[in-house]
Amino acid sequence: MDLLKKYSYTPDQEKMGMALQQLASNLDAFESERVYKECFSMMDLTTLKTDDTPESVSKLVCKVNAFRESYPDWPLPASVCVYPNFAHLVAQERTQDYNVTAVSACFPTSQSFLEVKLKECELAVEYGADEIDIVLALNKFLAGDYDGAAEEIRQVRSCIDAVAARQNRTVHLKVILETGILKTPEKIARASFLAMEAGADFIKTSTGKVDVNATPAAAYVMCECIDVFYKKTGRKIGFKPAGGISSAADALCYYSIVSSILGKDWLNKEFFRFGVSRVANSILSAVEEKTVSYF
Repeated sequence: MDLLKKYSYTPDQEKMGMALQQLASNLDAFESERVYKECFSMMDLTTLKTDDTPESVSKLVCKVNAFRESYPDWPLPASVCVYPNFAHLVAQERTQDYNVTAVSACFPTSQSFLEVKLKECELAVEYGADEIDIVLALNKFLAGDYDGAAEEIRQVRSCIDAVAARQNRTVHLKVILETGILKTPEKIARASFLAMEAGADFIKTSTGKVDVNATPAAAYVMCECIDVFYKKTGRKIGFKPAGGISSAADALCYYSIVSSILGKDWLNKEFFRFGVSRVANSILSAVEEKTVSYF
């Protein structure tokens, strides 16, 4: 059965366009120290560069560990997000209360054997990841093999849960839809429902590694799908925009979308994250009213 029919959802582009235009013209209503700090607390502070090294990742971890010494009135980011081979380093050097997020399953393309993807997820959790971010198998989804794409997510879910259970803990799964490649609201909606049904705790816009990453339009559709899914199943799914989010204004934009569609119950790190590598300093600068280059 087609998932859009199953959930009685059809993206209304005219309504979406008007809503986004209204939100954009009223962003100053959200601009406050409280909201900026909430956005900061929901960041997955990310380094996913080809030239990442143990030294560079350790340097970032040390900055997060020491952050409250310089900014005692600020919250910590929700997590530090790294490639899976660095999960153990972040877990070992972490001295504060934040999670370890590892992109896994052959990020950013998801182009490999399922066995390889599962092994990478298994090792990431085994070595300390609290959260696993994977990419929807677009090679299957775009070919119309929706069952195959969903089955990969289900197997990753089962794999990471089994490893976490052996360690007496739980692990969250975020599924990246790569909305810039999906392009149409209908495909984004179909991928959103597919990922949520298959076991995602969060659905995420993008890897940050393609030409078009997070957009307000994609975020709007995904949040509407989360709302529809919650009303039908009673299960709350988180939302994570990522890729191209570089300014405090960008953060406010996505905060306003989540607030308007999903409401205050989603405005916390349990259900809302930003994937960021640059926006942290921008948010700090907006509140401190001076240029801050801490991260």
